[in-house]
Amino acid sequence: MPASRALWAAVSLCLLAAFLAAPAWAVEEEPARRVIKIVQPKAFLKTGHVEIEPCAAVMANDPFLRRYVAGLQLGWHLAEIFSVEADLGFSPDLGEADWKPVTEQLIEHNHVAPDLSRAIWFSGLGFALSPVHGKVAVARRIVHYDLFGVFGMGMVRTVDDLEIMGALEDPYALSTQHQLHPTTRYGGGARIYLGRSVALRLEARSLVYIETVSGTVLEMKNNLLLQAGVSFFVLAGQGE
Repeated sequence: MPASRALWAAVSLCLLAAFLAAPAWAVEEEPARRVIKIVQPKAFLKTGHVEIEPCAAVMANDPFLRRYVAGLQLGWHLAEIFSVEADLGFSPDLGEADWKPVTEQLIEHNHVAPDLSRAIWFSGLGFALSPVHGKVAVARRIVHYDLFGVFGMGMVRTVDDLEIMGALEDPYALSTQHQLHPTTRYGGGARIYLGRSVALRLEARSLVYIETVSGTVLEMKNNLLLQAGVSFFVLAGQGE
């Protein structure tokens, strides 16, 4: 009996030692953990950068004229989601080449004189908010983008086509043929980043102002610009 008890005691001690040592073995055999970043760093930075954008646009909602615009925009990014912007646009007077088919029909066939007013140039100052940033997979490549809204004030210069309107001898119409209007500006769009300092910028923007027609009638105009350009980001005060 004493020998049996000694044997059972020895077996019990071995089992207890094996049980206590098991967690240590599990820790030693556990594979190394790999850290996976859920939120990846942005592939571009805007804070402290100046955005330079040569651009082109069309005035999409003029019922009688096709108007094309060449412009330049500058923006200073005070933060990743906030910037101050200034812009200048020029739209040349192309004469009859500006006419839409309905305009030619009215003038040449119906002998009706439509109200032809051309916005020749405009400028403005405002701010932009871009709180949304995202990315999509395109052809095995991750493309970053952001969405923004723009708000501001500006000026627009217009010229009435008095020859078509039949008002070359009307002193009231002559007095308002060339006008300079204050305008509100609002819109929005997206930047599609082609690299750390280059982006394709697409936007729609409205210019709202009140124009005097033929010297006597007030008319509210809302010119919708559909605009595209390429933005270059330069670090303020030094090169990239």
